[in-house]
Amino acid sequence: MAEITAALVKELRERTGAGMMECKRALQETTGDIDAAVELMRKAGQAKADKKASRVAAEGLIVIAEAGQAIAVAEVNCETDFVTKNDDFRAFASAVAEVALAAAPADMDALLETSMADGRSVEQNRRDCIAKIGENINVRRFARLASEKGVLNYYLHGTRIGVVVELEGGDADLARDIAMHVAASRPLCVSAADVPADLIAKEKDIYAAQAATSGKPANIIEKMVEGRVRKYLEEVTLLGQPFVKDPEQSVGNLLKAHKAAVLRFVRFELGEGIEKKADNFAAEVMAQVQGN
Repeated sequence: MAEITAALVKELRERTGAGMMECKRALQETTGDIDAAVELMRKAGQAKADKKASRVAAEGLIVIAEAGQAIAVAEVNCETDFVTKNDDFRAFASAVAEVALAAAPADMDALLETSMADGRSVEQNRRDCIAKIGENINVRRFARLASEKGVLNYYLHGTRIGVVVELEGGDADLARDIAMHVAASRPLCVSAADVPADLIAKEKDIYAAQAATSGKPANIIEKMVEGRVRKYLEEVTLLGQPFVKDPEQSVGNLLKAHKAAVLRFVRFELGEGIEKKADNFAAEVMAQVQGN
C-alpha cells in the first residue's frame, strides 16, 4: 500500500476538485492507487447525481458564445442563486455554450454526448459538477443560430435573459437594439402571420364572450372583437410592439426605415416554465450543510 501523503491527496484534489477529506478517504479505500481513487470518486459522483436528479433546479445562468457568423445560447440550471457564483459552475455553463457553438449538435441528447475540452462528455462533466457542488445541475436547453448572409447579434441581460436575433439587411447595432427590445418586451413571434391559429381563436372566443354582455348588436360586437384581436396581435408580435428605445414608433416601422427584416429570434429567460419550490433561505443553507 502506498503511503497516503499530502502530495498524493493534493494531486487527487487537483484531478477531481473534491474536498481534502473526501480525497483522503478515497485513497485509503484504494490503498493509495490514485487512478482507482479517481474512478471510485467518479462512481460516487454519479450516484450523487442520480440521487439529486429529482430536485428542482430553477436558478442558474443564461450563457452565450459566438464565433464568426454563429451564436449559441444555453440555459444551465442549478438549485440556488448562491451556486451561480461558483467558479466551477460558471466554467461548466460557459463550456456548454462553447460546445453548442463549435459542435452544432442536432438536439439535447447530442449535446450531452458531445466531448468537452477534457475529452469527457457534457453529461459526464455535468455529473462531476453535481458531485463537486452538491446541487442538482441541468443543461436545460440551447439554440444555435448561424447565418451566411444575414446579420446576427445578441443581447445578454445580466445572466438571466439572453436573446439572439438574425436580420436581413440592417447592421449589427440594429440587430442588438432589436435583441434588447425582445429581452424587454417578450414578443411571442415576429409577425401576426406567425401567431398560432388556435391561440387567435381562443382570444376571439374570450373577447366575444366579454362583448356579448354589452348588449350591442351582433355586427357591432363583431367589429369590437376584430379591434381587440388586432390590438392583441400588436401587443404580442415583435413588429407590432412599440420600440423600447423610441415608443413613438413600432419595431416594424423601425425596420422599414433601415430597410431590414427580422428573420428569426431566440429568447431564453432563466427558469421560465419551471415550477419553483418555495424554500426559505435558512432551510436551504441547512440542506447544504447536511449534504441533502
